Amino acid sequence: MKENWQEQLQTLLNCDLKTLYPLARSLNRKLEFYVGPTNSGKTYNAMQKLKEANSGLYLAPLRLLALEGYEDLKESKINASLITGEEQMLDEDAAHVCSTIEMLDFDLDVDVAVIDEVQMLEDPDRGWAWVNAIIGCPAKKVIMTGSVNALDAIKKIASYLDEELEIVKHQRKNELKILPKWTSLEKLEDGTALIAFSRSDVLKLKQKLQKKYSVSVIYGNLSPEVRRDEAKRFREKKSQILIATDAIAMGLNLPIKTILFTTDEKFDGKSRRKITVNEIVQIAGRAGRYGHFEAGYLGATRRDVLAHVALEFESPIKTIKPPFKVKINNNQLEALASHIKTNSLTKILKFFADNMIFSGPFVAANISSMLEAAKIVDTRFNLKLEDKYLLAQAPITTKSNIILQAYEAYIASVIKKRVCHYKPSITLPKKAITQKDLLLVEDEVKKISLYLWLSYKLPDIFPDHDKAYILRNSFNAFIEKSLRGNLIEEESPKKFFHERKQKDNPTSRSEKKEKSVKKSYNPRRRKTI
Repeated sequence: MKENWQEQLQTLLNCDLKTLYPLARSLNRKLEFYVGPTNSGKTYNAMQKLKEANSGLYLAPLRLLALEGYEDLKESKINASLITGEEQMLDEDAAHVCSTIEMLDFDLDVDVAVIDEVQMLEDPDRGWAWVNAIIGCPAKKVIMTGSVNALDAIKKIASYLDEELEIVKHQRKNELKILPKWTSLEKLEDGTALIAFSRSDVLKLKQKLQKKYSVSVIYGNLSPEVRRDEAKRFREKKSQILIATDAIAMGLNLPIKTILFTTDEKFDGKSRRKITVNEIVQIAGRAGRYGHFEAGYLGATRRDVLAHVALEFESPIKTIKPPFKVKINNNQLEALASHIKTNSLTKILKFFADNMIFSGPFVAANISSMLEAAKIVDTRFNLKLEDKYLLAQAPITTKSNIILQAYEAYIASVIKKRVCHYKPSITLPKKAITQKDLLLVEDEVKKISLYLWLSYKLPDIFPDHDKAYILRNSFNAFIEKSLRGNLIEEESPKKFFHERKQKDNPTSRSEKKEKSVKKSYNPRRRKTI
């Protein structure tokens, strides 16, 4: 009996990814890789092929890029639908779809698909989505765009698939030059982008420079809508200087003449380290947008930073090495749960990561963000495994108490199948006074994004999609307004922001008790299974 169980488990743990996507295998696909640096026109050329096709699909790494692709098709008089985790604009007459890569429909076949920024397959948390798309995208022609560090990886995956691959090389359309001297913050030219690697550093630079220059800011915690508005201000020359994190490395067409690094170190989630050649090249490529400038310029605001950037920039690009990450799917989840007899999502994910064996250059992903969410949902014993898996994929961050408390409330609604209406956690004053004030509103926008994501997955429980969408626009407008003003680092002298007493749901006596516990929620004290 035990031997039979072991044999069944071994069969389950051996996976040939090709077989999971029968529609893609039936199409006799042709793969094309448009490879080149930023400013080489590779994405533009790929989109032209998409426009010429009778039916097509654009898969973007960001919601912002999916929207830009959608608008590009609409401007070319091509009917299109937009599908992301938080919004859907469906056109019944459309044969083209633009979506974020995680929203790929593996049962919808098209003539041409464009998979943008395939070097993202190296990303530890999201790389699996590019791997799945490359292997399973149901298109007769699959056009991938990306940087040269992904070339070997794409060749290896194509070889595993035994599918035809054409490499279309693109060269940068204008020169990128390294400045010989460091640049003072007192002598910045219009069209300059300053690069920092944290929200705090970006806002400190903004506070320092806005006395002399008009500035726009872009960093990861800002919603895509606010980033887009800030980019628009810079593009329309309403601001002279852009201050940004590496969030500008992907997407966002910006008329930047000069990129200046203000530091050569970043915190990568584990430790503070020097920035790498790949990171420098990806960011620096944004300088000298073709059609706006004859050349782009790369420099730094400190002598030591310039020395590191110049040295790394001349170094060889580091190629992406196998194995490539693969995420557990629903069928594997259910089968493993049955075999190892557990309802713990954390245990199943860890078992999958430790034991799964794949044909080809692949390995099971140990996705940190999903594991963090799994630890939370596993504390709720009356939650079904399929619901745990769904909720563990929700867009949350464990760094924000606003989002964690909302996540707990939403989990409770799923368990009780109780309608959850959206209510904001904070009230807005006329403007933010401190950076912390602004952070609260940024987190509220993320909370709305979480609700919108759930409203598409579980619309009967989370029905307030339209209300949440409108509120998000209001909060984004507040953030935009606040970024125009002065933000001090200290606490506000008055309490401008008040957390609402009412929660996301009407409460019974037992639910009030549950919520009083949530009020003092501290993730460090949480016990996990």
